[in-house]
Amino acid sequence: MTSRKPDEQLARNSRLRLVRPRSLATARRAVTTRGTRPAPRPPEGTPVPSELARQARTVLADAVRIARWAAVERDPSTAQLSGRTQERAAVALELTPLQVRAGWDRARLAGLVELHGDTARPGWRLRAWDRDDMAVLRGWVALFDAWSLVHPAPDDVAPTAVAEVVEAVPQVLSLLQLSAGPVLVPVLLDLLQQRVAELREERCEVAYGPQPEDADSEPVPEPDSELLPEPDPDAGAPVPVSLLLDWALEGLSAVGALTLDKGRSATLTPLGNWAVWVKLEQICVAAQSPAGNIEQPAEDMLRGCARLTPGPARAEYRAWLAARTVSSAVAELLGVARGEDALLRGLAFEALRVVGAPAEAEVRAAADEPSLRPYVLLWLAEHEGADPEDAADVLTREEATWLWVDTAAAVADHGEPQLLLRHLDSAVQGTVPALLDEVRAGGHPRTVQVLVALAAAHPDPALAKAVRRAAFQVHTGGA
Repeated sequence: MTSRKPDEQLARNSRLRLVRPRSLATARRAVTTRGTRPAPRPPEGTPVPSELARQARTVLADAVRIARWAAVERDPSTAQLSGRTQERAAVALELTPLQVRAGWDRARLAGLVELHGDTARPGWRLRAWDRDDMAVLRGWVALFDAWSLVHPAPDDVAPTAVAEVVEAVPQVLSLLQLSAGPVLVPVLLDLLQQRVAELREERCEVAYGPQPEDADSEPVPEPDSELLPEPDPDAGAPVPVSLLLDWALEGLSAVGALTLDKGRSATLTPLGNWAVWVKLEQICVAAQSPAGNIEQPAEDMLRGCARLTPGPARAEYRAWLAARTVSSAVAELLGVARGEDALLRGLAFEALRVVGAPAEAEVRAAADEPSLRPYVLLWLAEHEGADPEDAADVLTREEATWLWVDTAAAVADHGEPQLLLRHLDSAVQGTVPALLDEVRAGGHPRTVQVLVALAAAHPDPALAKAVRRAAFQVHTGGA
């Protein structure tokens, strides 16, 4: 009786063939599929997401029209919106040139268009605008975060004073959100003055003039005027905080976050109320994190996020990134990605997706590193507008196999055996023998450990035997 070789038996046995391959994007998500926890509920009376998205679409209607016009025109001058292009857009869309400029700026801030050098490309949110309510809401929140750019401060105000008020505005928004109704402007002014004074005290800035020489001296009385002294002697005369409060309220009103009642009171819109609640929830999540994620280095932050589902994890990434400069955060995340933990490598690139365009140069420069190249190519493909499910098409067969092994290593280190078996289905190869041949040739440093873990997890003895044999061949350097 002639016996077949194990690999021949394996290939002939249809029960051991891999099921229909899934995309590598699905395989990557398998690593970050973790236990869920109940999602916090928004305040009572908050409209459903579809209604909030409808309101956000109304706020950004002109921005969407201009972004779609630019996507069709593909004019190199569109990126800078030159005077000629501005006039053409105004005629085509029946808007004034000033409306075109304002809408274009909003489209950029909301991620509806992305600038790549001198070329403007449609952002992924624009493609999802009519079908994805959460993409719309995220775009509006990006605009909400940039309110001080939408409505520039008066030219005669020192940048220091502007920065202080921008930093203090979240306190004002919190009061509006907690009040759940109109708040008089004088009340907001009092809170803003208080918060600005606290910020200066935290920076150890003191008022100019005679100061007490020791602890027993009389304290300097706090000014009862609304004029707060500028900390910088070259910044000019003191600036009325009421002027800057009016500017802030008008800026927030311009992005649809609040309404003003003839300058006497302010009320958050449903969109503004929801956005402030989301921000507060993000702060609470970060503050309750056992690892103290915001203050931790990138590696510890990513480990702290490993137990979260993708949505809360992205909120953690945003909070961590907000506390750092973009260049230092990107360098730190890429440093973690170069380490040995494959799970942290995948999570580092998920965090880099949150960074977006500012990380492009540093990420692109890492494409020559074999361990990072598949992640870099996927990141760039998604950044340039590819659907995450189709982004894997940019990888060669060898790169796809490397990524499969790297993801399997993350699953083997941090997941359950059943998850490793499900990951087997995501390989691009049609059969197990073909997968083993290409994995052996790939040269991934974790190949042996991955194959041993897969053999231990698989319930089919014949397949497990073939996988163990492949692991032995890699370990001994055999064919």
